[in-house]
Amino acid sequence: MDTEHTAPERAEAAALDAYSQVVTTVAARVLPSVAALSVRTARGAGAGSAVTVGTDGLLLTSAHVVQGARDGVATFGDGTEARFRVVGADPLSDLAVLRVDETTVPPVELGDADGLRIGQLVVAVGNPMGLAGSVTAGVVSGLGRSLPARDGRVTRLIEDVIQTDAALNPGNSGGALADSAGRVIGVNTAVAGYGLGLAVPINSTTRQIIDDLTTDGRVRRAWLGVAGVPVPLPPEVTARTGQRRGLRVVEVVPGSPAGTAGIYLGDVILSAGGRPIGDGQGLQRLMLGPAIGSRLPVTVLRKGAFVDVVAVPTELGR
Repeated sequence: MDTEHTAPERAEAAALDAYSQVVTTVAARVLPSVAALSVRTARGAGAGSAVTVGTDGLLLTSAHVVQGARDGVATFGDGTEARFRVVGADPLSDLAVLRVDETTVPPVELGDADGLRIGQLVVAVGNPMGLAGSVTAGVVSGLGRSLPARDGRVTRLIEDVIQTDAALNPGNSGGALADSAGRVIGVNTAVAGYGLGLAVPINSTTRQIIDDLTTDGRVRRAWLGVAGVPVPLPPEVTARTGQRRGLRVVEVVPGSPAGTAGIYLGDVILSAGGRPIGDGQGLQRLMLGPAIGSRLPVTVLRKGAFVDVVAVPTELGR
């Protein structure tokens, strides 16, 4: 027997078996918790997917799937149907929370996308093109992507978006992106092109958004009244802080929390709330409900000196 050729073949077969085992295990764990959504609005009929995230009938989906709808029908993997109502939707994160009155469907386990690595195996579960219970697998192709989202006149970047080569098609939006342990670490939200899929991450920021939608039906966002651009930091500042970039202030709204706190044009924001700030998205991450009316310590670099100020963000739109 030619072992020189058969040994690699056996190794390849074992690897394929291990890969298949992971995918089938994740599919068996997540599939029962994913529903196909059917909605009807003034614009016509629509479809998508949703993930069961609570024992009390809570489902998580993409905001654009239920845009303009108050309710609809969720069909689960076992064939049962249930009407759902939209509890709250947040277009600026492309997340929405739904509730069905009765369900025996087990909730998924939510993971933390902040621990993902490029090349890591992920499994997408959803209902593309009306094909219920479809499973695709791939790897994390990229991390830290940004996806523009609009809510009326407000435009915001959904940050830390996950890029995967797991095949996603219309109808997958709102479905689950799971890691090899079957934990849902993303909500599939868009197809940017063939072989390219994006998912909103599940992390501490989106968990707060989900909690706000569940409790209040909306997401309250804080407003600081400052705009900036990323800039490299001087070597001596990098050596002291460990940061390579800061956020140079290019606009301060008169009378805003930033202006009242004493943040000026030309200042470079180094940290806020004890967290390093290297770009505008890093600052936006802090501007959720709990920040409203709270003291927010901000450290800026001003003419080579470190200056500490305290801002009190107000509610956006109020």
